[in-house]
Amino acid sequence: MNMIPNAAKAFIPADYKSAVKPVWCPGCGDHSVLISFQRALAELALPPEQVAIISGIGCSSRIPAYTNCYGFHGVHARPDLTVLVASGDGDGFSIGGNHFLHACRRNIDLTYVVMDNRIYGMTKGQPSPTTEPDWDTAIAPGGTGLSPFHPLVIALASGANFIARGFSGDIGGCAKLIVDAVRTPGFSFVQILSPCVTFRDDQQKSWKNLVHAAIVPETDDPSRAARRLMTDDGFNTGVLYRGHRKPYQPIPLAHSAPSHLESEFAI
Repeated sequence: MNMIPNAAKAFIPADYKSAVKPVWCPGCGDHSVLISFQRALAELALPPEQVAIISGIGCSSRIPAYTNCYGFHGVHARPDLTVLVASGDGDGFSIGGNHFLHACRRNIDLTYVVMDNRIYGMTKGQPSPTTEPDWDTAIAPGGTGLSPFHPLVIALASGANFIARGFSGDIGGCAKLIVDAVRTPGFSFVQILSPCVTFRDDQQKSWKNLVHAAIVPETDDPSRAARRLMTDDGFNTGVLYRGHRKPYQPIPLAHSAPSHLESEFAI
């Protein structure tokens, strides 16, 4: 969370917009997620210089360049900043899957937003960890036959403190989820279903018709949340779990002079 009070000034979404023009494909859901980020930050009244947006690899990871907050591709940030991490299903659940698990386990105080289009969009349409097993394509004829990765279940089992799902077609709803995520201490995970209009044109209309608000309220009971997520159809939206774990706080080590450190290695 790491929110720094700033009651003196009101912000608007345009305050977080950079001069860099997005190069995502026209109609890509990531355009809407970017607007959701900007709306959420404005509602949180966070000065751009007090926010860090971190990203990995892939289409979604271009997002730091499109804001005027601190932003870079990496895995660390200054602890006095409000940290939001933007990712996709490829780099988040495959290439960086181990980091995802242990960030949840440690309950690090940050918000992780994954734009999930169930495909590797930047590298021309390979199946990703969340791709349906029978999705037929020239790259994977007949489908992969592999059970999809279930990110919300994995997040809960690994210890995430906040779990939610949104749809990029609902900009206001996604912005609200990001606000809730930032305000919740600990590791907050927001999966945003974001259709790929270039390699998965089947998603654009079907997902719009399939997404629906969760019919039951959020829970703070991990057992109840587990039962709910294991039977989830993949299109429930809203806050699905909000726990009470305290965020990870590393114990600062006492500073030692170089001479003291050298003495420990003396033979």
